[in-house]
Amino acid sequence: MNYFLVLAIVLVGYMSVWFGISLVRKRNDVADEAWGLGFVVLAWWSLVIGAGLSGRGLLVGILVSIWGLRLAWHIHRRHQGKPEDSRYQQWRKDWGKWFYLRSYAQVFLFQGLLIFLVALPVMMINVAQGPQLGWFDVIGIIVWLVGFTFEAVGDAQLARFKTDPTNKGKLIQSGLWGYTRHPNYFGEVTMWWGIWLMALSAPNGMLSIIGPLTITWLILKVSGVSLLEKKMMNNPDFAEYERRTSMFIPWLRKDIRR
Repeated sequence: MNYFLVLAIVLVGYMSVWFGISLVRKRNDVADEAWGLGFVVLAWWSLVIGAGLSGRGLLVGILVSIWGLRLAWHIHRRHQGKPEDSRYQQWRKDWGKWFYLRSYAQVFLFQGLLIFLVALPVMMINVAQGPQLGWFDVIGIIVWLVGFTFEAVGDAQLARFKTDPTNKGKLIQSGLWGYTRHPNYFGEVTMWWGIWLMALSAPNGMLSIIGPLTITWLILKVSGVSLLEKKMMNNPDFAEYERRTSMFIPWLRKDIRR
């Protein structure tokens, strides 16, 4: 059976399992936990059924696993003791009798499709034996490490900020959040560009640029930055924060540059 078709079937099965979990737990935001883990599943499955074990494939599998497992655990902890995310609650009301069908199709299967697109660099690395590790891999790993640092440290700083009751109603503007309003999202996008750089050494790896382009579009225009920016606009401190702090790419604050 075709390599990519097998992986697509694996993703459908994987997301179907998570849909079942959502029914048991009565909360669709488990899809957020499934996001990172889906890449881990796809990375190792593609390595097993691909052209054979390779140093690049193993390395990418490890990098994707570090990112995906950390992100899933972070989101799981964030959900504990809290009601279902408001986005999913609103969909429960809007979708009415079609809720379960639309949840399966528009939340879980659609997310599986996005995972498939974003993970194209990983699949291209594993579908055929490429040359030994080289400079593209070194540069890719460095870029990935920069991205992982921004996402992991940014998430940790935000979590710590929120545990302080004196910060209630305030916007975090310290640490990495003083250089970009979305260090965690910047980190996630950067990591996938790093993986794509590693894919350039694989046959036809350039074509997998669809992956980092997809995650960049998602984060900037669909589910990440755009949604959070709209939410932050309601905070009285946002106008000043927006004026002096870069939206996405880290940069010195305007008050520091003077």
